Amino acid sequence: MTDQTPASDQEMPLVAHLTELRNRLLRCVVIVLLLFAGLFYFSQDIYALVAAPLRVYLPEGATMIATGVASPFLTPFKLTLMVSLFLAIPVILQQAWGFIAPGLYQHEKRIAIPLLVASILLFYAGMAFAYFVVFPIMFGFFASVTPEGVAMMTDIGQYLDFVLTLFFAFGVAFEIPIATFLLIWTGIAPVETLSRSRPYVVLACFVIGMLLTPPDVFSQTLLAVPMWLLFEAGLLFGRLVRRSPPPPAEQPGPPAPLP
Repeated sequence: MTDQTPASDQEMPLVAHLTELRNRLLRCVVIVLLLFAGLFYFSQDIYALVAAPLRVYLPEGATMIATGVASPFLTPFKLTLMVSLFLAIPVILQQAWGFIAPGLYQHEKRIAIPLLVASILLFYAGMAFAYFVVFPIMFGFFASVTPEGVAMMTDIGQYLDFVLTLFFAFGVAFEIPIATFLLIWTGIAPVETLSRSRPYVVLACFVIGMLLTPPDVFSQTLLAVPMWLLFEAGLLFGRLVRRSPPPPAEQPGPPAPLP
């Protein structure tokens, strides 16, 4: 077996593929539920941690409020479930890799594994960037422009929806280097073409920032600028690779001798 041949030459029937997909999906659900069961006891503490960037800038004597009857319970419940899902991402991607890996060539596996690890780390890096960099700047700005006579008391449910949107947006945005690298490595878009398209990419970053973030220019800019810088990082790494050659067609060998 050469380097250009798939790891397994045996074809699985469709039912076997569907069964394996079901089993892997069940494993993903189980790991999420196990993480949720372990974290639910700390749901209030988890929400307090996520709300800390806003609570720092609340006026003295002001607190966050719950306008819904069930919000004090459902909001931490929802956050804990989402945290469990985010923590399970490595396992989910590992299960996805286990499903598609048998159909890949060896040279594709060598590049796919580092990209898989890098995509996980970049997603978490995007969420950390949102929490430690974007949230303090953004909430400090919002608190400073609150009109006089208006009490800044944010609903816990609306705050959770706001920060989850930003967590997801920045996590996905930090995957841009991976997407850029894949475009170059597969030959879909050469480096020169992507470099010439830089003005359109910058414009697209601001459009995506407008669509993925809440409707304010401040958060849109905080997402669009890192997206552009990450695109440049993807170009930088993409210049180190070349389009991988397609595997040669298999030639029929001599007929096996009869017994």
